[in-house]
This record gives sequence, structure tokens and C-alpha cells, in this order.
Amino acid sequence: MNKIVTDIIPADWPLWSATKPTLRCAITGGLTNKSFLLITAGGDVVLRINSAHSSALNLNRNAEHQALRLAGKAGLCAPLIHYDRQHKYMVSRFIRGESWNSSATNLAQLAQHLQKIHRLPPIDAHLIIADKIAHYWRGIKSDSNAGFIKQLHSLHQRIHVSIDKASALSEGNCLCHNDLLADNLITTSDGKLYVIDWEYAAMGDPFYDLAVITEGQNLNQQQQQLLLTSYLSRPANALDWQRLYLWQLVYCYLTALWYAVQWSAGAMDKNLVSQVIAEQIDSSSALLLNIAHTN
Repeated sequence: MNKIVTDIIPADWPLWSATKPTLRCAITGGLTNKSFLLITAGGDVVLRINSAHSSALNLNRNAEHQALRLAGKAGLCAPLIHYDRQHKYMVSRFIRGESWNSSATNLAQLAQHLQKIHRLPPIDAHLIIADKIAHYWRGIKSDSNAGFIKQLHSLHQRIHVSIDKASALSEGNCLCHNDLLADNLITTSDGKLYVIDWEYAAMGDPFYDLAVITEGQNLNQQQQQLLLTSYLSRPANALDWQRLYLWQLVYCYLTALWYAVQWSAGAMDKNLVSQVIAEQIDSSSALLLNIAHTN
């Protein structure tokens, strides 16, 4: 235990704590970074050690810092305590809460929360899909004999028209979280909702956030309709659904590439990664058919 504490407590802890923090426990569940619950004189905090593969995953830590400051001021995320200038770690206030689920009440609350996120001031980072795709491909071993590589190349050839169409239908960019999965949502005992892990935050199409929620959390058609209606404050029309399907496709493709980068870096179990990539490719193919039928 002492060795673990020595290893994880940053040497510059006096910048954000009056006394040296001690380890309470490791926090499990994260796919990219390592997080720990620490005890400080000012209360429990979360120390997040950033992944060594941050560059390969195209993570913009400056953008995350900007987004966290804005979201924190608006009460939308766990309060930020310290953000390391060298981008090796960050510290935030620990929020005690429950696992989020996609009940009708929670979806309506998340839609309202998302409206607030999208009204935050802009930051100096943009989600440019073509650039992110190119970055991910540079991180994938081209000489790999993994079975999914050929499938990803095939999907890459078919997806560009949909990406262009999604961008063409955009009504303007706003600050987006871009990773609103259940693990990044915390509901407190008094009913408040907090969003964590803003490392993919950037200016982008708000429908991408909606796509991440609906596709990333496997929402059924009724749940998707509730989320859209609550977010838009009106019934969703055909164009809204078209935009959602297009961005769902983009999300599935980017997710498959993200896991392929992790596979190439040896950062995750390869059998698990291969399975997830296969699922994302299947979802992408189904969405391509759905989009073709709705045009």
C-alpha cells in the first residue's frame, strides 16, 4: 500500500492540498486513464492520472481544461481543484452518487443538462471529423493481420458521403462533451446530475452528443424519441432523425477506430477489443442501410 501511495501522489501536491493526501482506494471502470480516491484536509478528491496514450487517442488536454472551468462555473461537473500544466494529471472534488440509468425521468433530466452544456461559451478546440479519423488511422498498425482491419478499410470507403451529409445539415457548432456514456454521469441523492470526464470536449454539432447518448447507451426507439423531444423542446421531425442517424454512424465508426488504436498500442485485452470493434462495424453497417432507406 505504501508503495502505491508513493507512486501516485504527485510531487507538487502542495499546489492543491494543505496536507499531503493519502490514498483511500483506486477507482475502477475507466478505459483510458487511472483514477484514485484520495483523502485531503479539505475532503475527498479524485486524482486522475492521464493515459500514456493520450496523444495517440487525439486527446486535447487544453480543451478539457477550458471546458471543465466553464462547466464547473455552471455547476454541471465535479468542481475542478487542480489541472496539471504538464497534463500528467488532474484533481477534482469527489461527487458521491449513484450509477446512472436510462429511465424516462433521467433521460429528460439529461436532455435539460445537455441544453445547458450546449449553451456554455465556446472553447479553442473543434471536433473536425476528417482530422480525427486521419489521426486514429495513423495510430493503427497498418501491417496488422487482425481480421477487423480489412473491415475497417471497407467501412472507411463507404462512410465519407454520410460524414459530408452530417456536416452539411449542421445548424452551427456549440461546446459538446462528446462522451456522454452512463459511466460519465453521476446522480446524487438529492437528484442533481453531474458530468465527468471531459477529455473529448470540443466545439461541434450538438447532434453528435445526442448520437453518443442514444447509440453509446443502446437506447431503444422510444427512449431516443423521448431524449430528442426533451432536448429540442418540441416533437422530433424527419430531419432531426436523419441528423441523428448520420451522427450515430459517425460515432460508431470513430468508436471502432478508437478501439483499434488501443489494440495497436496493446493497452487493452485484444480479444475484448476485437469483439467491440466487430460490434461497432455491425452497428455501422446497419445504420448505413437505415440511412439509405430514409433518404
